[in-house]
Order: sequence, then C-alpha cells, then structure tokens
Amino acid sequence: MVQSVDYLAIAPPLILALCGLAALFLRYAAFVGLVLAGAFEVVLLTGDPRRTFCVDSSCSFVVDDFTLLFQTVMLIAGLVVVLMAQVEVRDTRLPSGEFHFLILAAMSGALTLAAGRDLVTLLVSLEVVSLPLFALVALRRYDGRSSEAGVKMFLVSVVSTAVMLFGISLVYGATGSLFLDRIGAVLATPSPLESVAGVGVVLVLVGFGFKVSAVPFHFWAPDTYQGSPVAVAAFLSVISKAAGFAGLALVLTIAFGPFAAVWGPLVAVLAAVSMTVGNLVALRQKTAMRLLAWSSIAQAGYMLAPLGAAGGGAPLNELVAATIGYVAIYAVMNIGVFAVISVVGWIGEHGGGALDDYRGLARTHPLTAVALAFFLACLAGLPPGLAGLFAKIVVFQGTILGGYGWLAVIMAVNTVIGLFYYLAWATRLFAPLPQGATFGRITRPVGAAIGVAAVGTVLVSFAPQLVLGISLGG
Repeated sequence: MVQSVDYLAIAPPLILALCGLAALFLRYAAFVGLVLAGAFEVVLLTGDPRRTFCVDSSCSFVVDDFTLLFQTVMLIAGLVVVLMAQVEVRDTRLPSGEFHFLILAAMSGALTLAAGRDLVTLLVSLEVVSLPLFALVALRRYDGRSSEAGVKMFLVSVVSTAVMLFGISLVYGATGSLFLDRIGAVLATPSPLESVAGVGVVLVLVGFGFKVSAVPFHFWAPDTYQGSPVAVAAFLSVISKAAGFAGLALVLTIAFGPFAAVWGPLVAVLAAVSMTVGNLVALRQKTAMRLLAWSSIAQAGYMLAPLGAAGGGAPLNELVAATIGYVAIYAVMNIGVFAVISVVGWIGEHGGGALDDYRGLARTHPLTAVALAFFLACLAGLPPGLAGLFAKIVVFQGTILGGYGWLAVIMAVNTVIGLFYYLAWATRLFAPLPQGATFGRITRPVGAAIGVAAVGTVLVSFAPQLVLGISLGG
C-alpha cells in the first residue's frame, strides 16, 4: 500500500533535519532552518488541522492545536539556545558544525514527537531527541565532567528505553494495535488481557519518567546539567522536557485514558515526590546549574499533578490542558534564565557559577538583572511574573477538579519552599558589587536570546489564553 504524504504537515521537522545536515558545512544553516521552520509553522497555524501517514481513520502524524503549540514553543526555545550558544561555541572550542547538526537533529525529533499518534512514532522520536543529546553533553572533550555526564545520561536512557519498549510490546500484545486512538478504543472494552495491558501502561509511564526527570528517575539530571555546555543544559531543561511531556500527555490521554484509574494515582505520587524532593534539595544548592537542575525536577512535579488528578475521574481534556499550559509557560521563562547565565560566565571552579557570583549584577548590567529577576519571579509564581502565576493557578485548579485535595496542599507547601531559593538568587542581583567582581560582556547573540525569552514571557503574561486551555483531541 502506497500512502500519500502531506509535506506541509511534516515541513517543520523535515526542514530542521535537512538544515542540520547543511549546518555541518554552512555556519548559519541552523538559523536559516529555525526561521524557515517557524515560517511554515505560521502557515500551519492559519490553516485547518492536517493528518498524514494514515491507515483507514487512524494516522501516525497529526498537526492540531496541541501539536502547533508545542512545536512553536520548542522552535522559540531552539532559537534562544542557538543564539546563546554562539559565544560558548567560540570560547570553549566546541566544534560548530557538529554542535548545530546535533541541536537541529534533536529539534526535529522533538517536533515530530509532538505530532506523533502511534507508539512507534513516539518511541523513535524520543530516541531522535535523546541520541544527539548524549553527544552534545559530552562535546567538551577536554572536560572530564562532560564525558562523565554523557555516559551517565546514556546508561540511564538505555535502560529507560528498554523498559518503555517492553511496555509497548505488552500493550501491543493486549490491544493488537500501535495507533493511540485504536489502543484507547480497545482498552475501553472489557478484555481478559487487561492485567497485561495494565503492566504495559505502567512500564511506558516509567520510560517517560526518565525523559521528564521525575523522581525517582531523576538521578541523571543534576550531574548532567553541571557537566554540559550551558546551551545543552538549557536544551535538556526546556526542549527535551517539553517533548517528553508532549509524548506523555498523548499516550496517557488518547491511548491509556480508559486506564486512568490505574496510572492516575501513580502519576499523582510521582508528582508529589518530584516537587518535594526537587524543592528541598534545591534549597541546599550553591551553584546556579545544580539549582536549576533540581528546580527542573520540582517543576516536573507541578506539570504531572493535573495528569495525576485523572485518577479522580475528572475530564481528561481539562486536566491535560492544565499540564500543556504549564509546560509551555515554563519553557519560555526558564530558557531566559539559562540565557542570562551566559552573561555571568558559567565556566570555572564552581561548575556552573556560584549563586554568590551574581552579586551586584544590577550595578553593571541593570537590564539583564531585571530580566533574570523577572524570570525567577515567574518560576516562583510571584508578581510581576504573571506567566508563572497563571500557570500555577491553572495547575491548582486542575488538581482540585480531580478531587485530589491532598496533592493541592502538597503543591501549595512546595510553592512556598520554592520561593526561598528563587528569591535568594534574585536578591543577590541587587546586592552591592563585590570588590574586583566582573561580569562578561553581553554580546549581540546573547542579548537577542535574553530579549526573545523576555518578550515571550511578557506575551504569555498578558495573553495567557495563547497557551492555556489548549485541549487534546483524539
């Protein structure tokens, strides 16, 4: 059977893949690829939903509001990553061609994952995101920490992929299909293989737990963030996490929705443990990169909370809309924090820049300090960080809607805990400048990266409806 291909639907990830190859030889191919992919994204935004690689009524690749939101957010974050990496690539002697090729390869996988609607497409897309990241993490060949971080991430990822693949095989054996909508239809009817399918659902969830760095699948994250180039750490914290949550939302809601009573309580526990462990350990961190790593783990807990509330029988579309909105807002504001780290200078004995190294930033770079303070306020959910405040409110509403009041209480407590380390970092920015302290010069690419992140965060602060309320269809 010969299937027709909708090349407009697959244009953004296809363009990134082709420009990734060109980036091995052409310096600005990465920028061109991101801009072209963004242009096609605008075309898709103004049109109707598109579907391709279909068998009967089931399709492997769907471009709808959910897909477009995630792809747009990931393209914006990808542009910021490439901009902030320019100085780093030059100053640390990273191979420019290989770096940009690997970034665009991982980006193409992330965009494809948001559109995938069968388990094979989702699994392959996840690996296309992960495999280039192993090399990116270890790309600073002269730094032993980078090699160690790359190996650690590789080993944990291989195990998680094997577990997920085993889970997919069980689900396929129990349902006879790999398409998400068909799996959901089969699981909605009584079957003697329900127990087999239930085990498969749990194993697939474990596999995604690694991708989103949820506790107890988080051990790779802190050392990997600290040992990675800062742009790669930003990619891991934002784009890779967004891709993981896109796949998780698709699988849990479309395919495993009838088994919400099975996976809902498990996800709720993962959410509670992730946000609690992440915040408590973040309180003890003295370096920016490790703080962001543990903060990212805590944020994963907030994102998981509405999905966990599905165990209470609340409408899945409303719960997944809360998670989607939080992920999108988190991506825009968190990428800005990493962009500012490029100004302070993250290389040195502190392994990511000590928080005390940020003292007095407002004295020499006032706009940059204000931008970082704004991003941190957003992450904490405090005004004037309205984007983060709206995101927190939506997640709380989703959790309470599912009848999980205990989880909402844990979220409230953890939100207060998070205020301490975010505000402790922010207050350092406006402290007196230590004698002899200096900060890096803001180059145009880094300034542009901070500006793009700031504009995006302000936009969702005043127009949160752009990302909140996006539901997931079948």
